[in-house]
Amino acid sequence: MLDISHKPETLRTAVARATLRMKPETTERVRAQTVPKGDPLTVAKVAAIQAAKSTPQLVPYCHPVSLDFVGVEFALEGDSIVITVTAKAVAKTGVEMEALTGASRGRACGL
Repeated sequence: MLDISHKPETLRTAVARATLRMKPETTERVRAQTVPKGDPLTVAKVAAIQAAKSTPQLVPYCHPVSLDFVGVEFALEGDSIVITVTAKAVAKTGVEMEALTGASRGRACGL
């Protein structure tokens, strides 16, 4: 783990995107909210936020960061769902891994 004790706290922002490709009819079912188990985007949003907050436990050498904001957005595009995760914190280190971890988990839990 790097020594960041000398660094000042500043606003850190990172945005990560992940794309989940699927059959066009599956994307249409998500859009129409007719997936048998319910709305997968709600589950994916919670999973993405939880993953971003848990990044130091999941990724070696990540500093624990007190996140001030995690935003999750979805865009249904043809046969894909694009997941965009924004992480923000006032900290001594960046929040890139938190955004990436959130986007990755949101993609994995999409369907």
